[in-house]
Amino acid sequence: MKERCLQSLLSVSGDTMSEVSEKETNPPATEAAPPCPTVTQRDQWMVESQVFQIYHLFATIPPNAQTLMLELQRDNHVQYLSKGLRHLSSAFSVLDSKDKLHGFLRRMKQPNGGFRMHDDGEIDVRACYTAISVASIVNILDDELIQNVGDYILSCQTYEGGIGGEPGSEAHGGYTFCGLAAMILIGEASRLDLPRLIDWVVCRQGKECGFQGRTNKLVDGCYSFWQGGAVALLQRLYSIIDKQMEETSQIFNISNVSKDKESLDGTSTHATCYGTTESGSTDYRNIAYKFINEWRAQEPLFHSIALQQYILLCAQEQEGGLRDKPGKRRDHYHTCYCLSGLSLCQYSWSKHPDSPPLPKLVLGPYSNLLEPIHPLFNVVLERYREAHEFFFTES
Repeated sequence: MKERCLQSLLSVSGDTMSEVSEKETNPPATEAAPPCPTVTQRDQWMVESQVFQIYHLFATIPPNAQTLMLELQRDNHVQYLSKGLRHLSSAFSVLDSKDKLHGFLRRMKQPNGGFRMHDDGEIDVRACYTAISVASIVNILDDELIQNVGDYILSCQTYEGGIGGEPGSEAHGGYTFCGLAAMILIGEASRLDLPRLIDWVVCRQGKECGFQGRTNKLVDGCYSFWQGGAVALLQRLYSIIDKQMEETSQIFNISNVSKDKESLDGTSTHATCYGTTESGSTDYRNIAYKFINEWRAQEPLFHSIALQQYILLCAQEQEGGLRDKPGKRRDHYHTCYCLSGLSLCQYSWSKHPDSPPLPKLVLGPYSNLLEPIHPLFNVVLERYREAHEFFFTES
């Protein structure tokens, strides 16, 4: 995967993009005429042509010009986002919000463990994550809200390994992140088939070096976070993954990839133990707080430099804002998730949340470095800590 992405990034075989486009859209004639390309194939070829044209240009310009192309247009992005904030209220007033919020979440809860997004709304994994993550942050997560949630999410993991929006649906990057994050927050990540989930998510990083959301779909900048975020979560679950792989190897009599990994305190880590008290009960309030300190002992499972290059060269608008892919318009949604994915890439090798990454791990000038985020919530880490302290002290 890494070698394939680097070849796409830096060589693009030396063809001009008109030649690449002609070769891809007009395959050589054979004795039997090939089937007509599908709409999906043509769309894929077009995206590849646009992306490789950018990479080819980047590879052929002087180093100082490359540095300029890789620069994050921070001020322009701030200006673009600030204009969008004008549409929001300047302040919010809340009275007895936690009690009302808990009541609303209870009303959205379904007997099968799922949640609705709103009254008469959809029941899906996205709603489960929304409810569980909000309840976790404001410290109202309890057994009633958690009941059967793990069963529902588990029923949404597909044969591919990813997680769909509801039982029977296709595996999808956004739902995979939501399902995995929710399972971690309720202490049940070990119930998922994590090795299969890894297989699915790492294969979503394609030759364009960005992520796609589903099998055989186009690359999209927003999945820099949804898929990259899922990988960041998996990096903290190695002990569970190793255990599952060891159990599988015993069944099929194959060797395990790694053994006996231990956490920093010398004991085996386990997602269900992040918030466990001495009595053995689960303290849901502390799962997310402790999870952020379970730093990875191994390298990332995706090509972080390649993904940074896709975000900076293909998703970034020089005038401010980020987008899905070349040819698409910028919007606030993609600006959020591209920047969040960029932050995850930059800190993907870090051993401690407060340790800045090495310069070689930040593509472009070091001024590109963003604030670290909490991977379970996509919230700036320092803001999460402030919220945790406030709601933890309040109770």
